[in-house]
Amino acid sequence: MIAALYVQTSGSYYGLSDVDPHDEARDARKYDGPHPVVAHPPCQRWGKLWAGQPLWIKRTGERKIKGDDGGCFAAALASVRKWGGVLEHPWGSHAWPHFGLAVPPRAGGWIIADDYGWTCCVEQGRYGHYARKPTLLYAVGCRLPELSWGKSEASFPPEAIAKHGLAYCKRAGELAFKGGGKDNTYRIGTPPAFRDILITMAKSAIKGETK
Repeated sequence: MIAALYVQTSGSYYGLSDVDPHDEARDARKYDGPHPVVAHPPCQRWGKLWAGQPLWIKRTGERKIKGDDGGCFAAALASVRKWGGVLEHPWGSHAWPHFGLAVPPRAGGWIIADDYGWTCCVEQGRYGHYARKPTLLYAVGCRLPELSWGKSEASFPPEAIAKHGLAYCKRAGELAFKGGGKDNTYRIGTPPAFRDILITMAKSAIKGETK
């Protein structure tokens, strides 16, 4: 059994006999074992738009605070270090340098992250996501799998290119053309093939406290 922390309600981690999912209602910050974890802490306040959408800022003057996630990332990091497992966040996350984690090469490959674990960057697009979605992993006490490494070329829906032009699509980014509004399932959902890799990693973690 493993625990999946900060996951979507009824998302890809639900309905699995060997996974105990913790969505927002269960508040994964309170997780206290005993199983290894797969952690997906929220990334909005750690990404390149941590201050908020530019148009919203321009209209209201309101800017968010970098890293103001209610302690979710810190709690997820503590859980992975204590119980073993793996944590994922988007490439470019400010949480990595903020918490003293080494930033791995974009092209892939595992490197030492800190005194506890290892880190790498891998594209979820190689495992079924509609976009490249480069992703940082932080693993503690796990077997480190050989993943499908490399930096792919960006691709956009033909209809989007026809409507907006390639230059606009590049500025908007690959994640801009599915979902939106309150439906972020396509963007933030974890493809089953990638989910299964993370679950396998967590299962390989040393039981109990790893440090």
